[in-house]
Amino acid sequence: MPNPKGNPESLEPIKSHREEPLTTTISFRATEKMKEEVKAKDNPPEFCREAIQEKLDREK
Repeated sequence: MPNPKGNPESLEPIKSHREEPLTTTISFRATEKMKEEVKAKDNPPEFCREAIQEKLDREK
């Protein structure tokens, strides 16, 4: 029978090996086609972070 109180290990925060921790989220609207293309990537969140950072770097 499973533990009704859950697994305490799942309550621990995710550990990151980044210089700056990922502490916030961004939400934005996109077309259905864009969403499907991003979801098809191996690592969609990292793909989006890299694309946004690349654009920010170009504008500096």
